[in-house]
Amino acid sequence: MRTNPSVALLCLLLTACATSAGAPAARIAEPEIAAAYLPLHARIHLGLDRAVGAAVVIAPGIGATNAHNADLIDPKAVIGQVSDYDLLYFRTPDRSVAATGEPVSGKAVTAYGQGIDGSLRIAHGVVRTITNCAGCTVPAYFDFASDKHDAAGPGFSGGPVVDGAGHLIGITFGYKDEGQTRLVYAYAMSRVRAEFSALPQAPKS
Repeated sequence: MRTNPSVALLCLLLTACATSAGAPAARIAEPEIAAAYLPLHARIHLGLDRAVGAAVVIAPGIGATNAHNADLIDPKAVIGQVSDYDLLYFRTPDRSVAATGEPVSGKAVTAYGQGIDGSLRIAHGVVRTITNCAGCTVPAYFDFASDKHDAAGPGFSGGPVVDGAGHLIGITFGYKDEGQTRLVYAYAMSRVRAEFSALPQAPKS
């Protein structure tokens, strides 16, 4: 049985009336990531709160984000959700897809997300652990460590994690603080693609 680590132990990265995480960013430095990045926002709680998150295009016309971002996605666009992982797939008019890679322990990464005011935010870290599940052929998820004062957090939910070569290696879904260190958790892109392909309603062409 696969377990979803975002259900237990972790704080989800959805922002609602929270302080923005990470640091301000004027732009996404990697052109392919910038083209595939989808900011998300909506009014929730009867319009009283603003919630923000992010998504990425994983195939032409197909976006991926966290299932806990469902309130930020038009229900008519949703293709499906994954029960064992905090993943949701939806249709988008955007068709730009970034080159992908795999996480490597000890390597520096960059994450992007949204501030509560809708501004772009950035955070940096170093991959610490890559976790596999029993019987899986691709990683379940990985984590990267940052100083918690400028780390990814609320608003980075569903946003891209990028390696030093500018490749999309994952999408964030949660975090856990350990003293002054924040561990940010992300699904590897191989996992994101595998779960999408397994959806019964996933487009086959």
